[in-house]
Amino acid sequence: MLNRVRSAVAHLVSSGGAPPPRPKSPDLPNSTSAPPAAPPQAPRSPPARAGSGSAAPARTVEARASFCRPTFLQLSPGGLRRADDHAGRAVQSPPDTGRRLPWSTGYAEVINSGKSRHNEDQACCEVVYVEGRRSVSGAPREPSRGQSCWSSQKEVTHESLVVGAIENAFQFMDEQMARERHGHQVEGGCCALVVVYLLGKVYVANAGDSRAIIVRNGEIIPMSREFTPETERQRLQMLGFLKPELLGGEFTHLEFPRRVQPKELGQRMLYRDQNMTGWAYKKIELEDLRFPLVCGEGKKARMMATIGVTRGLGDHNLRVCSSTLPIKPFLSSFPEVRVYDLTQYEHCPDDVLVLGTDGLWDVTSDCEVAATVDRVLSAYEPNDPSRYTALAQALVLGARGTPRDRGWRLPNNKLGSGDDISVFVIPLGGPGSYS
Repeated sequence: MLNRVRSAVAHLVSSGGAPPPRPKSPDLPNSTSAPPAAPPQAPRSPPARAGSGSAAPARTVEARASFCRPTFLQLSPGGLRRADDHAGRAVQSPPDTGRRLPWSTGYAEVINSGKSRHNEDQACCEVVYVEGRRSVSGAPREPSRGQSCWSSQKEVTHESLVVGAIENAFQFMDEQMARERHGHQVEGGCCALVVVYLLGKVYVANAGDSRAIIVRNGEIIPMSREFTPETERQRLQMLGFLKPELLGGEFTHLEFPRRVQPKELGQRMLYRDQNMTGWAYKKIELEDLRFPLVCGEGKKARMMATIGVTRGLGDHNLRVCSSTLPIKPFLSSFPEVRVYDLTQYEHCPDDVLVLGTDGLWDVTSDCEVAATVDRVLSAYEPNDPSRYTALAQALVLGARGTPRDRGWRLPNNKLGSGDDISVFVIPLGGPGSYS
């Protein structure tokens, strides 16, 4: 995913129409322009074999990449085994002896409590330099006769170009996964949360249930939102309304407070459709007995009774259970991109951007994250670069909990997160300032 974003942004910053330049290593001092920085990708499910027991295809199948952890963790074989220990669930962070992540960024992760063999989260962080950057002419074209409504060229800002490059990167990645699905003989999909810093602005792109927030002087600024059947109910219902063939006669795009029973035919019941935020009454018809497109509440909400997220990459072969209906038309790879202008505010060393996979946010609120930011960073000197790794570790530990007789528990005795947890902490001021 990072390569797709990097290529798209590098091509944007380069001259229009020219092939994307080869990115330089951050160690090289002669780069003339520095676009950005980048970040995490959180897989939702592990690749599965595409049909056990089937005969191998005649053509050569591409080699499947082996499981690994982020290279910046510098894990030895023994360290990788410890990181895969579901019982101990040791927190992993980049070693103090190694090269720090860009801008003193902090990172920590922990494996799940046994729901999958490996840590399904994956992360990367990289500085990319682009040689040469030429401005693209924005002079308006001469209007054509008879086209007075197009009297001038529509203004296109640099910000909208970067947003478009990131959106295209997600789409290209999804298409690439569809092509490679056959070559690698694997199935599966993932959510993705990507952050790009470029020319004084931070771009946060999200497709899935990972989230990002900025904590600035104690204030919480949401930089993404979760995409679930509940948060995207109206988009899903609109698609089902416009293309009823996607529902296959098995689902209804309407929502009811509960499952409609056959004995309630002809009775009045509350409902809402793709245009409604409130509820109204309708007379129950035969079609209303179909299974609802969106069912359940909270973390138990499901789309087509199958999946709990509504945006992500891959899953091109995912079908409704015991059906041939594909999920993909409703599962969108299109991200939401939010922009934060760093130049509009003077940041202090305690202002941070926190990125977390769903393992963090399942059990931790924004306010609890902000309180942890204040508690941990206040215990370190402002110029201590290790403070952000300590904060990432504290957030992971706080969501994981401690082992007790009945599983991993939080201090209030509620269940801790049994999922994989990955956290980035990116400082917005102080020793991690961007140049």
